[in-house]
Amino acid sequence: MLARVRAVASRATAGRAATVAGAAVLTVGLGADAVTVPGVLATVTTAGIGLATNIKILKAPRSARDTAIGVYLAPHTGACVLLVAERLAPDTGTSLLVQTGGAALWTAATWYLRPGRLARQLVDEAVAQELAALDAAAEAVLEETEEPPAPVYDTPQAQWWAENIATEDGIAPGTVLLEHRQVTEECLALVIGSATRGKAVPLGKDFTSDLSAFLDLPEDRIEVGPVPGRGAGVRLLVLGVRPQPAEPEQAATDDDQAVWAAIAATAMPGVELIETTTYTMQKELT
Repeated sequence: MLARVRAVASRATAGRAATVAGAAVLTVGLGADAVTVPGVLATVTTAGIGLATNIKILKAPRSARDTAIGVYLAPHTGACVLLVAERLAPDTGTSLLVQTGGAALWTAATWYLRPGRLARQLVDEAVAQELAALDAAAEAVLEETEEPPAPVYDTPQAQWWAENIATEDGIAPGTVLLEHRQVTEECLALVIGSATRGKAVPLGKDFTSDLSAFLDLPEDRIEVGPVPGRGAGVRLLVLGVRPQPAEPEQAATDDDQAVWAAIAATAMPGVELIETTTYTMQKELT
């Protein structure tokens, strides 16, 4: 960092010195034509050496290199033009006054604008713009080439639910299929949950009717309810005809009661028949 500061200071000192030297040559050239040719040669040599040592300007981006070189050479070109004009101008008071004004204007403009520093600033801005453009292009390429990872589903049914029911504009966005079971041929039980932990299952008021239209299933065969022992983060969805619980078997038929009464009257008086079980007897026992 210190070396860079020293280099900047050295260039600034050299530029100021060159400006003072150019002003001196122009002032002497007002009255001495012999200064014209050496002054032009010295100015051209100074411009060439200065430009050759400014690697930043020579290696600038193409969009700014020509402009930066033109800005850097502008004071040298102006000094040469003024020296030649002083040589060719007539020796009159008005002409001398105009020449003096031109030399003073050149000195003030060069001292104030510092074309060498201005040229390097143009290069720095061009480089910064090109870097920003490259970064933007690289980000755009990455956005186009990088595809988001495909979600992984535990079952094909869960994938079907996510792609058809739980889409953003679907019937139940924000839900996931946790479990499914085919209870009977006419009944399917689904356990659905919220995609956001700690939130209730987001089922809208039109969920049943929309699902009925989507599946072409009567609304009375769609039932949504709680999962026993679980919170509002899961819901039980039953599709189809829910199976009815089997009726308990009759403890004993009338015929069984009559047969047992005949047996108990002689073999086991006082014993009552409560239940009977029928099974196929093995051949070995018949």
